[in-house]
Amino acid sequence: METKKNNNKKVLIIFVLLAFLLLGSFVFFIATKISSEMSQSAISNLSESLDLIRGTIEILFQRDAEYQKLLAEELVVVDNLENYILSYDRNSTIVKMSLVLSGKTEGISNNGRLFSTDTLDFSDNNMIDGLLVSTSYLNEMGTWAYTMACPVRENGEEIATLYVEYIYDSLDDVFPDKLYNSNASLYIMDAKTERFLLKPKGIGERVAGHLNLADFYRANKILEENIQSEIAKSIKNGKNIMFYHDINEKESLIYMWAVNNGSLYLIGYVPVEAIQREGKAVKQNILNVVIVMLAAFFICCAVYFVYEKQQANLRKEREIERELYNKQLAEALQVAQIANTSKTMFLSNMSHDIRTPMNAILGFTTLLAKDADNPVKVREYTKKITSSGQHLLSLINDILDVSKIESGKAVLTLEEFMLNNTIASVDAIIRPAAKEKGQIFDVAVTGIKHEYLIGDETRLNQILLNLLSNAVKYTPQGGHIWLRIIGLEQRSSQYESIRIEVEDTGFGMTSEYLEIIFDAFTRAENSTTNKVQGTGLGMAITKNIVELMGGTIDVTSEVGKGSLFTVELELRIAHQKADKQFWKKYGISRILVVDSDRKACQDIQTLMEETNLIVEVLFNGEEAVRAICETSVTNDNDYHLLLLAWQMAGIDGIETAKRIRKCCSKPIPIFLLTAYEWDGIEEQALQAGIDDFLLKPFFVSALKEKVSAFYAEEKATDDERHEELALEGYHFLVAEDNEINAEILQELLEIEGATCEIVENGQIALERFEHTAADEFDAILMDVQMPVMNGYEATKRIRALERLDAKNIPIIAMTANAFAEDVKDALNVGMDAHVSKPVDMIVLTQTLHQYIKQKEGGQ
Repeated sequence: METKKNNNKKVLIIFVLLAFLLLGSFVFFIATKISSEMSQSAISNLSESLDLIRGTIEILFQRDAEYQKLLAEELVVVDNLENYILSYDRNSTIVKMSLVLSGKTEGISNNGRLFSTDTLDFSDNNMIDGLLVSTSYLNEMGTWAYTMACPVRENGEEIATLYVEYIYDSLDDVFPDKLYNSNASLYIMDAKTERFLLKPKGIGERVAGHLNLADFYRANKILEENIQSEIAKSIKNGKNIMFYHDINEKESLIYMWAVNNGSLYLIGYVPVEAIQREGKAVKQNILNVVIVMLAAFFICCAVYFVYEKQQANLRKEREIERELYNKQLAEALQVAQIANTSKTMFLSNMSHDIRTPMNAILGFTTLLAKDADNPVKVREYTKKITSSGQHLLSLINDILDVSKIESGKAVLTLEEFMLNNTIASVDAIIRPAAKEKGQIFDVAVTGIKHEYLIGDETRLNQILLNLLSNAVKYTPQGGHIWLRIIGLEQRSSQYESIRIEVEDTGFGMTSEYLEIIFDAFTRAENSTTNKVQGTGLGMAITKNIVELMGGTIDVTSEVGKGSLFTVELELRIAHQKADKQFWKKYGISRILVVDSDRKACQDIQTLMEETNLIVEVLFNGEEAVRAICETSVTNDNDYHLLLLAWQMAGIDGIETAKRIRKCCSKPIPIFLLTAYEWDGIEEQALQAGIDDFLLKPFFVSALKEKVSAFYAEEKATDDERHEELALEGYHFLVAEDNEINAEILQELLEIEGATCEIVENGQIALERFEHTAADEFDAILMDVQMPVMNGYEATKRIRALERLDAKNIPIIAMTANAFAEDVKDALNVGMDAHVSKPVDMIVLTQTLHQYIKQKEGGQ
């Protein structure tokens, strides 16, 4: 039985071998036949390849022509044709663009040079998609090029001609990397001049002598007159030609293929053996297939015996993968649960933090009603209500900010601002908070060369306030907080590189918490910090804002010793013209600065460089007294302004001022430089003859404000500005569905001298305006989210009314929707401006004044 089974296997194997042998013989026969036929088909394939290359080139020509037509159409609507041409930059295809007005022979090019049509030859009347094409020529860069001319028509009349120069080098990318395994050569020839214009990089050998058709003949020994005559005839008629000839002692197939109706030719050759090699390769490949098939048969037999074992291994591997997948699911579930717990904790914190200021607002409101007849308490209560309201608003802003940042909708508003104002506004908020906790708050600015910068001042304020308010919160009673603004080495003359350092002697943080400090919804958890209110969003928002501004933020901390936050930013410099007339107006040309801090003196001199004033420095009070007294006696080189530091080595600034006033009878303005509040020394300083205080760090803009105030100019300017922004006599239509908000707005407008009519939705606002007399309302204040008809729809309906004032009456969006996209939506429907709630009356008054004045000016 076993012998019979083995015999059957032998018969089966012999049968399979015979079948493979017959198959191999048949395949060999077919391969021989295919090999002979492929030599013939190779010529057809070569023709198809050349047709494909020709078609690709002609498509590129047509694309360039279509693009040039679009440019010509665009020129019709351009206000300044010359500026448009000059603003066009060259690229890899177009190297020059020129425009010649109708009736002219000369025009302007994008390179700023004069352009003349006399340098171009269009005599062959070659056309691409209806546009005239010049003969080929060497351009200014020494590269072969051609120019297409496109008429510029306005209302059917030709007003100019657009000339665009293209280079043949741009065609290099359309050629195949290899043609017959790099055995074939290919050139592009201009039919009229028979010059070779381009030798594609990836095709064939390079022959330095192939500059034109004659060189091609000579280099490849194509010297037969009958062949050259036939070629010349074909080129003249724009026909393709292909013929055999020996090149380098090898029989080769030479081809000349017409492009663009024969204005260009593809010229090259390929050895016949290269063509036949492909047929031989096919035959060899078929034989290889037969061998592989035989090998595959035996391999299949071997594979069959290990198949079962592989299946068992596969089942085992799948089981392992299933276990791994289950483990990953469990880990993902744990991460989701941790995230959910973090957000639950965040909501718990937010519930507490929101209720705290809300409780204060409601409590003080109750006390306000009780003590309404006591002006002192009313002012105290309203101040505390405002403070609590601002705190509540900051919490809400944090939530909105992190939502905006996570959705990718946060954008920067780049405007010009003064670094002095930024630091002053931050100082005004942080210093009282630090003082209340008995903390020392020091501000230092060093190495800054420019105080006028361009950036998002609001976001920069937010960064500083987030870092400093945290420092105040997490620093115990009597601690020390530093804000340092340090100018770094400029990497570009257009940007000021600054480093912001916020350091404190607070509770500090553990190394574990430092790893997650910039994650949202995280707060340090210990018995001390748990007493401090916070959303757990401040640091996440700060980091995102810093990165949005292209900067970096780092933190170092040690428990019990404090923390140091470092932010590095680059802000564009706003180049302000030096206001030399300001100093001339007040007769100031020479200033003396007295401070024992040499670095502070150097910073003052650096910032004052652009003023062209003489700024001298001394480092102690005694020297200052001697210098002033000497100039007073000799009347030589008087100082026009003195800046005295309060705290100095030796006698302080107050004593220095007192001695100067005794020895010098001239009324020299003296300002006291101090980094501290001057409430405690104000009376003493005034008695010593000091005219005003200047808060450190020093800024030129702050000094100018003090000088203006000293000469009684500032008050007049403020009065004029107030008078300019007054709303006295204006009457507004207000669409507001919330009764309390409407009542508050009405009272605020009345304080500004304006009156208003309030309606509860957009539909009523539309009807009221539609039936009112012209110019009865000076502007419309429009809420967005209202019942019946929202503010957007009401605005569109009002703008569509057949009334002249419907088109130009100012409509101001006044809404709690405060994102950038909300501002954009308001402007898109026809509103003039957007003012976010809670309403800031200064902003609202300025906005109303601006657009009402524009309306009155346009009438």
